[in-house]
Amino acid sequence: MPKQMNGGLRVIKRFMDRYQLTEEGAKGLRRSSIASFFKYLAFMAPIIIIMYFVQGLLYQNLKSVHFYIIGILLTGIIMYIIIERQYEATYKETYQEASNLRIEIAEILRELPLSYYSRHNLSDVAQTIMQDVSDIEHALSHALPDFHGFIPYLLIVSVLLLLGDFKLGLCVVIPMLVGMILFYLSKSMQEKATGKFYLVNRENTEKFQKAIDLNQEIRAYGLKNDVGHDLVEFQDVRENEQIKSELSQALPLQLSQIIVVLSLGMTIYFGSQLYIDGETNLVMLLGYILAAVKLINGLQSLYMNISEVIYIDSRVKRIKSIKQEPLQTGKEDITLDSFDIEFKNVSFSYYEGQGLIKDLTFTAQQDQVTSIIGPSGCGKTTVLRLVSRLYDYDSGSITIGGVDIKAIATETLFNYISMVFQDVILFNKSVLENIRVGRPDASDEEVIQAAKLANCQDFVDRLDGGYDTYIGENGAKLSGGERQRISIARAFLKDAPIILLDEISSSLDVINEMKVQESLNKLIEDKTVLIVSHRLKSIEKTDKIVVLNNGRVDSIGDHDSLMKDSELYQDLVEKSQLAEDFEY
Repeated sequence: MPKQMNGGLRVIKRFMDRYQLTEEGAKGLRRSSIASFFKYLAFMAPIIIIMYFVQGLLYQNLKSVHFYIIGILLTGIIMYIIIERQYEATYKETYQEASNLRIEIAEILRELPLSYYSRHNLSDVAQTIMQDVSDIEHALSHALPDFHGFIPYLLIVSVLLLLGDFKLGLCVVIPMLVGMILFYLSKSMQEKATGKFYLVNRENTEKFQKAIDLNQEIRAYGLKNDVGHDLVEFQDVRENEQIKSELSQALPLQLSQIIVVLSLGMTIYFGSQLYIDGETNLVMLLGYILAAVKLINGLQSLYMNISEVIYIDSRVKRIKSIKQEPLQTGKEDITLDSFDIEFKNVSFSYYEGQGLIKDLTFTAQQDQVTSIIGPSGCGKTTVLRLVSRLYDYDSGSITIGGVDIKAIATETLFNYISMVFQDVILFNKSVLENIRVGRPDASDEEVIQAAKLANCQDFVDRLDGGYDTYIGENGAKLSGGERQRISIARAFLKDAPIILLDEISSSLDVINEMKVQESLNKLIEDKTVLIVSHRLKSIEKTDKIVVLNNGRVDSIGDHDSLMKDSELYQDLVEKSQLAEDFEY
């Protein structure tokens, strides 16, 4: 029994690795494969009944009519039960596994660092979750159970045929063996062609996704015809790869199926010679002819099933690559009591060999506002992303209250951080529900209070439905400033001890900026605040200013000391003033 259990576990593990299924999915495939095996065995029952009847007819020892009727009825009932069980085992497990696999992938994606998404197109990730899983789902319901069920059935029947009559058995088995060898030799060619078509399909999806996302820019710059022409041309490339992919599978499939049919011809031809020579009897010959017919049908289906297994190979590898990505780890039960943020010799790059943050060292203290400024591209926003573990630093250390943030699970860390970044993501929900994202269990009154602190009340009053107004996909019905103020309201609502603000005034007019600044002064009491802003006027009164240049600390101090000691800061202030004084 333990050996059987270990064998079953090995099969489950093999299915999980080979097809990247969940454990439940692998167990389901094992059950449906066993059911398919018994289904094929059941299909041999009518052949046995026919042989038994012919034998009785030839040797004039037929049983009563009732005997054959009862035999046929019992066979039919058994076949129905087996086929019904096989159908349930296959399709019920399949649809459940499609759901389980998508959930498993989604859970993994949730744990991946943001750096993963900077290296992969979102359309590719979406295609993996939807289309790749759908293709595996189809294989699970139409190919894999029959494939794994037919192989042991074929081996058992082939051995029995060779043992029953070796010469007739060879007539049946040899063409089948030749066909299988030829089909196997074409496997690498099929994988190469289908894999290339898979990549071209992904590239095609990404091209359409970009054309849709950048539709406004394409029209604004008169690129509609150029982009359209490029898309049309690429459809020809895609079509050619699809033809190559289908031919790479169709030709070996057809050739192998033709060779397999030779089993029937060889069995009839050589079997007739053996019958004439008295080396076999008519019942045996008829039985081998019927067996050849059944095996031919089964093998032709097997080749199509193998083709589908090869077809999903690229999808399986894509899912496997996601599962093998290193996850962000950390403890969930860590409690932070103080919230000083310390960068110590931190280095980071988005792409290997292209360092952006280099040996960065500074401390943002609790109950203070620390500003990060510097020229464009110096790594200001990246600093905020590192603090929130949207990206993990490469070397050095970042601690909060003396605890390295890499030791803290991201969900636990997010409980202590409120973030307002330049790129605001909103949902096609009401204003109220979009703000409630900051703290899902907040009451309506608390949400409205946060909205007022972020100066949302004035534009909410202009909406027909007030706070219940749906704002469109990603806030399409709102202006840039209104969208950003909703994001700020989320931070107010969450009321976390650490606040990260990235260019919060970039879409606000002067009046609204002053109002938000007043609200911030109330919010930051006993909190650690890191702020990035290109408007240097708005950060002049902050407790500490960290000036970055090419990913390194140029200078640290308050406004007055930096105006005396930092040439870069003086230059930035001067240019900022020129920009504010500029008149069109």
